[in-house]
Amino acid sequence: MPSFAVQPAADAKRLGFCLVSAPHDALPHLQDQPSTQAFLLAALTAGGGITGYARTGSVPSIAAGVTVGLLYGLGGLRQRNRQPYGLELALLASVLLAGSSVPRAIKTQKALPVGLSVVAAFGLYRFGTLWRAQM
Repeated sequence: MPSFAVQPAADAKRLGFCLVSAPHDALPHLQDQPSTQAFLLAALTAGGGITGYARTGSVPSIAAGVTVGLLYGLGGLRQRNRQPYGLELALLASVLLAGSSVPRAIKTQKALPVGLSVVAAFGLYRFGTLWRAQM
């Protein structure tokens, strides 16, 4: 159980309160956990595919978005449960997303393919770096 300390602030007497602080390692750093990042990317890609379908009726948007989102989600779930192939699934989702979005971003230079390419690049960097460190 992490210990918390109540420390008086410099202005505590004037302001009438104290600050509660925790040791640096007491609180989980969710933004640093690859499983949390995989879940975030899953929500972004699946949500984007569903939104694309709702706005334009595009079946490829929903199929690709939900498929890539499921791969990210499954990878995050396997990472969180310390099961094998979690990083590999998230990396595969990033490769698929990059393979479909980067050529369109280069060709059309529209915001959506460029944004998807940025998401894919983040996934490739994050999960690729972790995968390489495992080797």
